[in-house]
Amino acid sequence: MAKRPSWSGFLKLSLVTCPIRLYSTISHAESATFHFIHPKTHNRIHMKPYDPDLGEVERKDLVRGYEIAKGKYVTVSDEDLAAIRPKSTKTIEIDRFVDFDHIDPLYFDNAYYVLPDGKMGLEAYAVIREAMKKERQAAQGRLVLSYREHVVIIQPRGEGLVLHRMRDAREVESTAMLRKVDGVKVDSKMVAIATEIIEQKKGKFEPATFKDPYEEALIALLKRRARGAKPVHEAEEAEAPTNVVNLMDALRDSLGGKGRRPARNGGGKEGKVVQFRRPPGKAKARPRGKPTRRGTARPARQRSSRSLS
Repeated sequence: MAKRPSWSGFLKLSLVTCPIRLYSTISHAESATFHFIHPKTHNRIHMKPYDPDLGEVERKDLVRGYEIAKGKYVTVSDEDLAAIRPKSTKTIEIDRFVDFDHIDPLYFDNAYYVLPDGKMGLEAYAVIREAMKKERQAAQGRLVLSYREHVVIIQPRGEGLVLHRMRDAREVESTAMLRKVDGVKVDSKMVAIATEIIEQKKGKFEPATFKDPYEEALIALLKRRARGAKPVHEAEEAEAPTNVVNLMDALRDSLGGKGRRPARNGGGKEGKVVQFRRPPGKAKARPRGKPTRRGTARPARQRSSRSLS
């Protein structure tokens, strides 16, 4: 079955108009969704509206309410909403062109493939795409979807165009909360080691590897159950970290041997929990080990401490 467009209309650049269709870039074909059913009848359950005072009520009698205080609402009718809805247009008019690399990804929402609607729009579509490629620019415009007007960004991608629906500025939290980590002093040697670790782990961006293990296991479970397989319940325990090391030791060990120093508490690479050392000059003296039967000193037991979480 051919995929249905999410929207169809026109893309307008000055006096140039191109008929287009938008198709969602997201597919839910491989996702599993559930419904509530009764285990005896296997009938799908209908959730009926219920009022604490009146009991079961009809959905057609309900109105929309916005809570302005605890238990206090203002009501809004369909007519009220219809009066303020933006006029639905069938045209995305390009307002300006912006450098795509300068767009903050925090504002990206849904994405759509932009395709020409019919052969008549092919030439105009290709001209707009090639001009945007040449100038390395993205188009900014506005689009009405589901009774709401959205700012959209259109960028060339491969042989086509992709439209990004942008979030309202009021939806995006301020980055001011990131200032909580401002002013933290770091050791330049640790930064150098961390930089080398990054160099070792560089690779290509491969979205084909982005898979949800739970979703895959869920689909496999549903296929087994559809074939009549009985449920198998297996409890899995999370692996607990085995060692506690300080940050510098963890960084050195992560290099895979380069600049490595023997790690404390076993020295294994896996399962380590990073712990910062006590600042110089504040370390408490450790008690000396007691003599053993052979006359040699037993090493003092390392002080236990909680790992950072």
